[in-house]
Amino acid sequence: MADAAIVEIAEYHSDIVSSLRLYFGQMLLASASDFRDRDAIATRLTARLEETDQRSAFFILTSLEAAFRVDYQFRCEKRMKDDLSRAFRAIWKSRKMRVRLDEDIFEAWREYSSGSRQLIAGLRSAFNFRHCLPTAIIGYQNSVERTILLLSILSLTKCWTPFHFRSSD
Repeated sequence: MADAAIVEIAEYHSDIVSSLRLYFGQMLLASASDFRDRDAIATRLTARLEETDQRSAFFILTSLEAAFRVDYQFRCEKRMKDDLSRAFRAIWKSRKMRVRLDEDIFEAWREYSSGSRQLIAGLRSAFNFRHCLPTAIIGYQNSVERTILLLSILSLTKCWTPFHFRSSD
């Protein structure tokens, strides 16, 4: 479920970037002699690309959060026997569906799932990016830095979703 949504978001992002470059490229060709127009067009293209990067990052993070919350609910309802599911049921007793992604779900994954500590740390960083986006926008003035941040979120999501670790218990 989450894998397909993330792939669709990545493909959509790629299509939009290609379309923006084509559209603004044609505008640049049409204004070949006026350098002021060319600068304004290039500035608009950069702004649109940055908006697209941020939108795609939000969509990816939203899909991942939904996948974690669905997994949490699934493990609680199916009363699975693994340690992670038991930890989730303990959280369920006090918080029900008001579970916190970072403090409850991510912490349980970090503590009770083997081999996922680095992935959880990376996801926490990505979600901190989402929560601190106004600061991140100021901190990442360079569009290359923003693109690297988006690509690292994309690569993280391609290699892992919570459903890859679901036990068969």
